[in-house]
Amino acid sequence: MGIRQHGWGKWLLCETLTWQLFNLVFMVCTINGQIRYSIPEEMKKGSLIGNIAQDLGLDLKRLRSGRARIVTGENHHYTELKTDKGILVVNERIDREELCGDVTPCSFSFEIILENPIELHRVTVEILDVNDHSPTFKSNVINLEISESATILSHFDLESAYDPDSGIHGLKNYVLTPNDNFVLKQQSNADGIQFAVMILQKPLDREMHPHLTLKLIAVDGGTPQRSGTVNIEITVLDVNDNPPVFNQSIYSAAVTENAPVGTYITTVNASDADSGSNGLITYMFSNVKGKSGGHFEIDSLSGKITVADVIDFEKDKKYEIRVIAKDQGGLSDATKVVIDVADVNDNSPVINIMSFASLISEDVPPGTTIAVFNVKDADSERNGQITCSLDYFLPFKIQSSLTNYYNLLSDVPFDRETTPEYNITITATDLGSPPLSTKTTLLLKISDVNDNSPLFTEQKYSAFIIENNVPGKTIFSVSARDSDWHQNARISYFLEDSQVSGSPISSYVSINTETGVLHAVRSFDYEQIKLLEFTVKAQDGGSPPLSSNVTVKIVIQDQNDNPPQVLYPVQTGGSVVAEMVPRAADVGYLVTKVVAVDVDSGQNAWLSYKLQKATDRALFEVGLQNGEIRTIRQVNDKDAVKQRLTVIVEDNGQPSRSAAVIVNVAVADSFPEVLSEFTDFTHDKEYNDNLTFYLVLALAVVSFLFITCVVVIISVKIYRWRQSRTLFHSNLPVIPYYPPRYSDTLGTGTLQHVYNYEVCRTTDSRKSDCKFGRAGSQNVLIMDPSSTGTMQRIQSEKSILDEPDSPLEVRML
Repeated sequence: MGIRQHGWGKWLLCETLTWQLFNLVFMVCTINGQIRYSIPEEMKKGSLIGNIAQDLGLDLKRLRSGRARIVTGENHHYTELKTDKGILVVNERIDREELCGDVTPCSFSFEIILENPIELHRVTVEILDVNDHSPTFKSNVINLEISESATILSHFDLESAYDPDSGIHGLKNYVLTPNDNFVLKQQSNADGIQFAVMILQKPLDREMHPHLTLKLIAVDGGTPQRSGTVNIEITVLDVNDNPPVFNQSIYSAAVTENAPVGTYITTVNASDADSGSNGLITYMFSNVKGKSGGHFEIDSLSGKITVADVIDFEKDKKYEIRVIAKDQGGLSDATKVVIDVADVNDNSPVINIMSFASLISEDVPPGTTIAVFNVKDADSERNGQITCSLDYFLPFKIQSSLTNYYNLLSDVPFDRETTPEYNITITATDLGSPPLSTKTTLLLKISDVNDNSPLFTEQKYSAFIIENNVPGKTIFSVSARDSDWHQNARISYFLEDSQVSGSPISSYVSINTETGVLHAVRSFDYEQIKLLEFTVKAQDGGSPPLSSNVTVKIVIQDQNDNPPQVLYPVQTGGSVVAEMVPRAADVGYLVTKVVAVDVDSGQNAWLSYKLQKATDRALFEVGLQNGEIRTIRQVNDKDAVKQRLTVIVEDNGQPSRSAAVIVNVAVADSFPEVLSEFTDFTHDKEYNDNLTFYLVLALAVVSFLFITCVVVIISVKIYRWRQSRTLFHSNLPVIPYYPPRYSDTLGTGTLQHVYNYEVCRTTDSRKSDCKFGRAGSQNVLIMDPSSTGTMQRIQSEKSILDEPDSPLEVRML
């Protein structure tokens, strides 16, 4: 395609391209992320400019993944990037003269931006001129009036031609059609503008040739050459021998842009030594460089130059105008007027966002590029110098990269939970007076990262549940919050593995993983377990997940589900327990004490005692709180020996539960007196049959002893054996024993009585003897309805239990 020039200055000739009958040379230069191409103007749409991927060292995948694109701040998009092929092509027709005017060299620049990560490459395309314009004259006809008395070598300034092409394709020379009177001389100004002067080489004769017609041809240097023609119409006049003369060869003036129409610029002045009509001078513009001819006008009589149209410094910074002064005799002189345009701060900066990541993760480090933008100001010098700023409270900073390019960078770590989005206002202000500024706002959203653990609403949770609950009953719920967003804030609840009484906590309670509601897995029993303490974990759905724990205490509350249990007096199935009260007992005599317990707790275990039934309610009373049975009056002889009391033990629960106990009281001073009252108890039939059998057998054995000695001896042994068997199989009553000073569980009192008995029993008598070992002591009389005898037990240092050979001891143990 042409010649590529690299940063190290190595040139390589690639190929020659014939385009419109001449060779064009393409050049490419890549230096420090910048690349430069040279192409001719007027290329067709789709024409190849260069392989951008190869020249920048990028592969096609990078171009596609980075969403490579062209960014410019202009309305025209002269080029197009083909990311699938990695080439740069012409997008629309490029006219160098329209794009740059007379500026040489002519080029335009743009940037190619890639994302992820952001890369910025500047591309400059130089537009090479093509000879696509012919020289043109402002007028179709040049009218000259020349006196016949004009001297030889008199010069006549002609209108200049204008060719918008540049370089070799611009205006090269002028050609005058052959004639006898004039020759053409070509001259150039200091700025290189060529103009033609017609020199008189043979005197004119009005009488022979009153009118001459010539052609002036302007030719450019292109291949093939292009030309423009203007007719010169010469009218020969009578004598005019002094041409006008300007008092300055160059006039300099200045005007501010946007000056109103009619603004005075300067006045040119020429003088003519002739008089009369030959000394009357008229002024005109010979040519105005470029397209600026319509911006100014000149008064033909006074030479005053004024503004005729809007002047824009950004389009033309200087105007050069050739002014001709001509008298009525056709003689003329020329001068140049240079008008410098002074810039006015009339253009605000323009901000172009080249790349912007509108969504960014909150965990990006400080210094991350958020956006790349370009700022331009069409003004010049201080009016075109720009400063960029942000609101002071925003956590961002602006960093300059390439010329007029800036990076918007993060300055601190982000926290989405504190600020989920930012409205970033970028302000570009120039240094003009007064300064002009432009603002643009970017909305940056912060995406969530799982950087916050769930937090429970309470540091510890406590709940209460009544025992005997239904399995599956809802206890209460725990709740945690996560300040993250979406999946990172989705919380699940779990029970941490732990043991309660040797069983996993999951066998007691369960938790809903989504709602945190705790349910009872089983029915709780307060008497077995009173407190559940375990740990609940709240875990979010992030990756990796974050979690936090909280301690949960569930207190089992007691329910009145257990009735009181009577410990004393003991209720047996076959024996009768009787409390003895001497007839000499005073008022308030302590008969016995009902001892009961309740395995419930709190008020459910508060027991009260009531006397429900009694043989003589006027004789006994029961302590409401301590269960002590006492006499409420003096015992007399009329009181029945046998007293039966029914005591109700009731707890304080809702509803209350109770238990009943029967207390037998014997009002008597001696044991035999009591026996007659208790013999009507129902006896065990089997025991009576066995007793009769033994009595008959004993009578037969005694009779047989008188028959024979041998039989007597044998009978004695049999008798003794029968006697031991009789005692062994006899149903002796159960005597409950409480140690001295036995205290009840409620602490309401003590039984400070020692129970000492002496029991004497024979096998052949229905009446036994019982005597008390200590006077005034409280005695417990135990009667066995199936027995015809009595037993008195004496608690002393030597008791019957001290005899190891006694079969009675073996039986009792």
